[in-house]
Amino acid sequence: MEFKKCMRCGCFFMSDSDVCCNCESKDKMDIAKLNSILDKNNSFNSVQDLSIFSGININNLNRYIANKQLSNLDINL
Repeated sequence: MEFKKCMRCGCFFMSDSDVCCNCESKDKMDIAKLNSILDKNNSFNSVQDLSIFSGININNLNRYIANKQLSNLDINL
C-alpha cells in the first residue's frame, strides 16, 4: 500500500488505487453513466463534447480513457 493523493478529490489516503474510497463509488457511477451514454450515442467528436453532454469533468474522463475503463468507447477522442 502506498500513501497517495486522490486523483478525483485531492485528499491523501493509503491504497493501491488511484482514488480514495469515498471517490471510488463516484467513479463507478460515472463510468456506468458514460457506458450507458456511449451505448446510445457514440458520435462525440471530442472529450469536451462528451463532458458537456454527460456532465462529467474532463479530467475524470481523460483518466477513465487512459485507464481503459470505458468498455463502450468506440470513438477517437
